[in-house]
Amino acid sequence: MQSAPLISYQHVGKSFDGGRVKAVDDVTLDVAAGEFLAIVGGSGSGKTTLLRLANRLIEADSGSIRVEGEDVRAVDPIGLRRRIGYVFQSAGLFPHMSVADNIGITPKLQGTPADEISSRVDELLDLVRLDRAQHRDRFPHELSGGQRQRVGVARALAAKPRIVLMDEPFGALDPLTRDALGDDFRALHRKLGLTTIMITHDMTEAVLLADRVAVMRAGRLLAQGTPPDLGKSDDPYVGELLGTPRRQAERLAELLPKDGAA
Repeated sequence: MQSAPLISYQHVGKSFDGGRVKAVDDVTLDVAAGEFLAIVGGSGSGKTTLLRLANRLIEADSGSIRVEGEDVRAVDPIGLRRRIGYVFQSAGLFPHMSVADNIGITPKLQGTPADEISSRVDELLDLVRLDRAQHRDRFPHELSGGQRQRVGVARALAAKPRIVLMDEPFGALDPLTRDALGDDFRALHRKLGLTTIMITHDMTEAVLLADRVAVMRAGRLLAQGTPPDLGKSDDPYVGELLGTPRRQAERLAELLPKDGAA
């Protein structure tokens, strides 16, 4: 028997501006335990709104959302957020707090003893590949963009969540850093047995990192599945999105020297 999804959206709707803007329109989507799901779409597609509904940063107007089997409307929102990791596009670190204090903020709010928090901070700095001695006492303005984002990932993992939500986490980084961080997070996802939902506008990133991809446009869920599944969709927008990585790969094959060439 198939186990219940860890996150389940059922006929979820959310409007803004007095109902004139339908950000999420009758979306039904399940995320299995241990799955890495990418939600792809352009600006205004509703993907970030859908993400924020899961931890009640925004409240749904209609439908239901269940996390770990519980209807989120029946759960204290602050408690819910503290057991779900959240990674922002710009890391969202507190500028007046050190790296160690940023990472330890959620365990501290949960009443974890200081010595346990200190050990957890060291463990997480190792996990996200930041040297403890060099980075523990630094402040966000002293870090590069990639380092800040690594601290953001460490902070999201500090309370040992089963679920991590990521809102365009690598979008503001340079290509090399973005590629390295994506690979590192994918390895962490596997190692820690996480369930991850990542928002991105980049179909190449989605295909490379995620187990399954959901495509949104104008608040609607157009298609969902593995990349081969999406290839069977007859929706022209889904086809257009899937064509982008393919075209990039073909152009790169033409432009880059072959193996062994100077």
